[in-house]
Amino acid sequence: MRRILIGALSAAVLVAAQTAAAGGWATAGLSSMPSSPKSGQVSTVEVTVLQHGRTPLEGVKPAVTLRNTETGERKRFAATPSGEPGVYRARVKFPEAGTWRVSVYDGFSQYGGGRAHTFAPVSVRAADPRLGFPVWILALGLGAALVVGSLLLVPRIGRTRVPVTARHS
Repeated sequence: MRRILIGALSAAVLVAAQTAAAGGWATAGLSSMPSSPKSGQVSTVEVTVLQHGRTPLEGVKPAVTLRNTETGERKRFAATPSGEPGVYRARVKFPEAGTWRVSVYDGFSQYGGGRAHTFAPVSVRAADPRLGFPVWILALGLGAALVVGSLLLVPRIGRTRVPVTARHS
């Protein structure tokens, strides 16, 4: 009888351990990564965290990590809930040109901890230095000059008189 009881308890412990292990993983998807980002550009990306690849997980704290393959520099960006179950948003910024590895920490810390999911590297181009100057200021100044110039010219054109010559018949 004692052997049966020990065997039953051992089986129950093994079944409980397998059940706990079965619920302990999540997938993390990354969408809306910019197709050809530039250095300094800020982009909002969506992270989807699903338990067993199916059930949206709420209440986790995922993060996006970028790692420069040449320098090893790392940047981490926390993701916040989007309002849709299992979907989180992170604002990421590639600080410089180069190749960056992208990973997402799923934040699912139950059953042994969260894990990082890796994605394809992203090639980041250098930002165009000419775009640093706010062109709209130049356009606004030019537009204002045209308006002021036209206001000064219109009254002069209206005041100009052409002498009328008298005709004798």
